[in-house]
Amino acid sequence: MFRLYQGRLQSFAMRTGSAYRALWLLVAVLLVSCDKTADEPASPVVNAPPISAEQQRLEDFFAATWEADLARYPASASYLGIKDQQDQWNDVSESFQLESLELTRQRLAFLEGIDTTQLSPARQLSYRLYRLDLERTLAGAAFRHHRYVIHQFRGPHTSPISLLVNVHTIDSEQDAEDYIARLNNLPDYFDGVIEQIQIRMDKGLYLVDWMIPQIVESAGNVLVGAPFDQSDSPSVIWADFNDKLAALKVEPAIADQLQEAARQALLTAVKPAYERLMAAVQSQQAAAPREDGVWRFPDGDAFYANRLRDFTTTNLTPEAIHQAGLANVERLHQEMRAVMAELGEEGELSAFLDQVRNDESLRYDNTEVGRLAYLDAARTAIDRMAERLPDYFGLLPQSDLIVKRVEAYREQSAGKAFYQSPPPDGSRPGIYYANLYDMNSMPTTDLEALAFHEGLPGHHLQLSIAAELGDVPDFQRYTRFTAFSEGWGLYSEYLAKEMGFYQDPYSNFGRLAMELWRAARLVVDTGLHHKQWTREQAVAYLVANTPNAEYDCQRAIERYIAMPGQATAYMIGKLRIVELREMAQEALGEQFNIRAFHDTVLGSGAVPLDQLEANVQGLIQRTLASR
Repeated sequence: MFRLYQGRLQSFAMRTGSAYRALWLLVAVLLVSCDKTADEPASPVVNAPPISAEQQRLEDFFAATWEADLARYPASASYLGIKDQQDQWNDVSESFQLESLELTRQRLAFLEGIDTTQLSPARQLSYRLYRLDLERTLAGAAFRHHRYVIHQFRGPHTSPISLLVNVHTIDSEQDAEDYIARLNNLPDYFDGVIEQIQIRMDKGLYLVDWMIPQIVESAGNVLVGAPFDQSDSPSVIWADFNDKLAALKVEPAIADQLQEAARQALLTAVKPAYERLMAAVQSQQAAAPREDGVWRFPDGDAFYANRLRDFTTTNLTPEAIHQAGLANVERLHQEMRAVMAELGEEGELSAFLDQVRNDESLRYDNTEVGRLAYLDAARTAIDRMAERLPDYFGLLPQSDLIVKRVEAYREQSAGKAFYQSPPPDGSRPGIYYANLYDMNSMPTTDLEALAFHEGLPGHHLQLSIAAELGDVPDFQRYTRFTAFSEGWGLYSEYLAKEMGFYQDPYSNFGRLAMELWRAARLVVDTGLHHKQWTREQAVAYLVANTPNAEYDCQRAIERYIAMPGQATAYMIGKLRIVELREMAQEALGEQFNIRAFHDTVLGSGAVPLDQLEANVQGLIQRTLASR
């Protein structure tokens, strides 16, 4: 196996204490797609020893700051099923962000006064994770305006609709009134977004020129349909509110009042807010550059280095990541040639990649019938996987999982697939979203691997288990380290082969194609943002080296441009998980237990990669000591 790591990896902290922990990111939104103690699942302790006064002080701090963050980020709290302020949105104004940074400094100062020798091993881990979270925020503070506040892949033009449709349930008349209040409060939220857009423009931190029409189109889709126009079809928000209101079954007179209030909110608050947001985005069209990479920004190289540290939790340089990508692309090409031989295919791999890319028999029809068939097949794959999980995992999620198509209003700009976490109370299921806008980009070869990555044993298993962890501080259930969560998702695709899936050689080829896609990301992300590749160069590299449709390659490159560094986390995290598993197998021999390994990986929630190594080393030492 190609060895990416030399020596121990150094981790860096997460984004601020607040928004990121509470939402997805997402919980996510997310991903990204867990049960008992902070270090490793163990038998329940009947008579736990009393904790020290210093640990109690830290526990109180964790609880107080968690509650404070939920109050400061009401939209994020909604994703966790909390309805206390569900008429509000998160504040993204500059004054609020500066206040958040000051809170981060104050919290770090408090932690520096904690005597960690008085903490249990589990709380020492919690302490390290919380501190890393704060330190990463401060490390990235100088670059916070370098990050796009809105881009074509996702942003405030689509996220409010996703929250309303998928998160804001209406189980009471008060819920309906809060939904309407949220509509009326949208202008205040957008004012903060527009302020952030202007700050970036003043600093010369513009969107790329081609992003702007895509953002405006997606935002405009929200205003299509009644009551925004004379169409017989309802807009996405109007349809959602009316469907939820109808299910509530309140008195007709009350329903009429609520419906009229929602209609007025859409016309007097939502529509003008969206029009102002679109105008603010369009205002930079004349000045927007054609260059795609963040190297074009002031201090762009330093910003990109910060993004790589943030997403990978390593100190790997852009050049090292680029070379790792090239090496893994070659490794996977070799494995693909072996599958070609199994299929009886001869000739060059490049020709076979073209054949798979253009083979209509490997796609469902680009019709509603074909889309429904794809969703059914994905559900079947996940159901089959669920039956096998107990053989490989001791920790299993309690939350339900559903498979949905990405909604029409955002499918043209959204990613190929993604996951949205359930709240901890299980009141909503986890959601695996499949983007079926272009069925040519969703071949049947990739179907199993994609479902396993986003669903089981991927993001749904990992994030649900983290949310269901027992004796850990609340923040630890929702802390996100992208290399861990996305590395786990890619490892899940790999693991499924051992579990007996991908029996069809074409499906196994699809698994390799999915891993190849992540290896190629290392090449193109660093190519765009470090080596100054153009979007066209990056697209051409993916088309030449993967079997993915050209449209798929274009959308992917546009995503990597909008989210610099994020795409590198998948392969880097997966390689490290595999290396740690090999290390445990070599050290333990016949004592190695795959269920214990997986439960150790997942049993502390998301952690940086060096902490993951420490957790696995702990498993090895405990197992050897038990001989």
